[in-house]
Amino acid sequence: MSDGGVGKGPAGRAFVERLVGWFGEHARELPWRDGPAGGRDPYRVLVSELMLQQTQVSRVVERYVAFLERFPSVADLAAAGEDDVLAMWAGLGYYRRARLLHSAARAVMERHGGVFPADPAEILALPGVGRYTAGAVGSMAFGLTEPIVDGNVARVLMRVEGRDGVVTERETQAWAWGRAEALVGEAAGAGFGPGVFNEALMELGATVCTPRGARCVACPVAGGCVAFETGRQEEIPSPKPRSVKKVMHVGAVLCVDGRGRRLVERRGTDGLWAGIWQAPSVERMGARGQGPWTAGEVSEQVGIGVAGDGPVVEFGHLTTHREVRFRVWL
Repeated sequence: MSDGGVGKGPAGRAFVERLVGWFGEHARELPWRDGPAGGRDPYRVLVSELMLQQTQVSRVVERYVAFLERFPSVADLAAAGEDDVLAMWAGLGYYRRARLLHSAARAVMERHGGVFPADPAEILALPGVGRYTAGAVGSMAFGLTEPIVDGNVARVLMRVEGRDGVVTERETQAWAWGRAEALVGEAAGAGFGPGVFNEALMELGATVCTPRGARCVACPVAGGCVAFETGRQEEIPSPKPRSVKKVMHVGAVLCVDGRGRRLVERRGTDGLWAGIWQAPSVERMGARGQGPWTAGEVSEQVGIGVAGDGPVVEFGHLTTHREVRFRVWL
C-alpha cells in the first residue's frame, strides 16, 4: 500500500504523463468541453458539474445545451424565477441541485458584482459547491492547482495503488484527497494543466476503470497498476455495505374536470421533491404498522371523495434512500 507520496507509489510522474497522453487521444466530445481545460467559462463548468452529480452523462447532454440557451450567463440565471429554472431542469431529477445552482448564481451577482470568483475559498463558499465542485471549477476554469475526488477518481487511485477499503469511508476519502492533491501538483510541475489532468483522471474512471468489468487492456496506466498486476481490480474498492431503504407510502388523487384540466398542488419548500407540483397526495413512512393508504384514509386526509375502494394504479419508485410506493385513485 502506498504511503501517499508522489514518486513513492505507482501513481507518480510516469502515471501523470501516460494518463494525460491517453486523454488527448481518447477524450469524449461533450458539450461542456467547449474549450481547453483551465480556460473555460466558470459558470458553464459549474452548471455541468452540478448537472452531472448523480446523473448519467447521456441525460446531462440532453439538458445542458438547452439550459444554457435559456440562461446563457450567470446574470441570466440569477435574474430568472425559480419556476423557470426548475422547468429547464426537468428530467434531471434531484431538483435541490437546481435550486442551489440558482442560489449560487445570485450569490455571484450579490457578493462578487457578477464576476465569478477565482479564489478557491470564495468558490467553495458558493451555495451548493463542495470540495469536489470547487476543485473542478478552480482547475478547469482558472487553471488552479486544485484536486478533485469523486467515486471515479477514488476508484482509479485505489486500484493503481492497491489500496483496500470502501470509497465512502472517512479514512479512504482522506487518503484519496491527499493522493489527488499530490498528483495534480505533479501534473502542474510537469507542465500539464491541472484541469487537463483532473479531467483525464475522471475520464479514465468513467470509461475504462469502471466499477465492474474494467477494461484493463485499454488502460494507459495498467502497467503500473497494483490491482491489475495482482488480479484484484474487481475487488478494489470494497463494496459499500448495503443499507436497507425505508419504505414511504403515498396516496394520490387524480382529479380531472370536464375540460380535461387536472388539479395539482405544490409541495413544501423542504424535504423530498421540494417545490414540485403533484396531484393532491398524502404520504407516510411505513413504520409502526403503517402500511399502504386506503381509500377512506386518502379521502379524509385530502378532503376529496374517491371512486371505488381500490386504487386504479399502484407503482413504485426508488430514490437514494427510500422505496416509495404509490397508490392512485380517481
